[in-house]
Amino acid sequence: MNLSLVGKTALISGSSQGIGKAVAIELSLLGATCILLSRNEAALEKAIGELSCDEGQQHEYYPIDFTNLTELESLIQSITQKRDIDILINNTGGPAPGLILDAGLVEFEVAFKQHVLCNQLLTQHIVPAMKKNGFGRIINIISTSVRIPLDNLGVSNTIRAAVASWSKTMSNELASFGITVNSLLPGFIDTPRLDQVITHFAANATVDKSQMHQRMVSSVPTKRFGAPAEIAAVAAFLASPAASYVNGISMPVDGGRTGTI
Repeated sequence: MNLSLVGKTALISGSSQGIGKAVAIELSLLGATCILLSRNEAALEKAIGELSCDEGQQHEYYPIDFTNLTELESLIQSITQKRDIDILINNTGGPAPGLILDAGLVEFEVAFKQHVLCNQLLTQHIVPAMKKNGFGRIINIISTSVRIPLDNLGVSNTIRAAVASWSKTMSNELASFGITVNSLLPGFIDTPRLDQVITHFAANATVDKSQMHQRMVSSVPTKRFGAPAEIAAVAAFLASPAASYVNGISMPVDGGRTGTI
């Protein structure tokens, strides 16, 4: 099975911590050169030091705020003028928890911009080189809420579903060029984002954070939260030549928690 990414370049958003950083580490171990994007420059600098350079890769990072589409477009134009991108990992932190009726219009607008519009912008600039080279992998990190909406995550449920539909549509348009588009649906993964959600859920339920933590762990058949590296391993497979006929899927990676077949 060919999992080698030697000679490939991957652009990974939200890669200064959590799932994004874990994906970058895994791709670098398979030989990919990684370009990291995130707001936190200090965290990016630290993250890039954790990537493998065993194949002589020279990784890069760029601090960028995904709420600023003008700056993002300028950055991706600069990057693609210098090199082709073979693998795009769309990964953006989720909207704040809360009931959907309590959410303001601005919250929906910001989330739509950060997830759907940024994905669209990056893809439009990166796909021409993928078509030219006859190879491309676009992987979207979304959420299991695509299958079953999660309580108290109103804005997130809405926007994540939009990304999943965007991804499936894109997969149909690009498949004939040797480009696959797939989505990963993480469940409860041990990240700062999950900690934020647990804190919010505990406050709403007026229980201790430790009690809410245990409730959520108990809802997973594996009886534990996942590790970012476990999402990264699946992303790395989808990015590899071995996954050339896997296209247009939304794959839960959740320890079996999602209650659908």
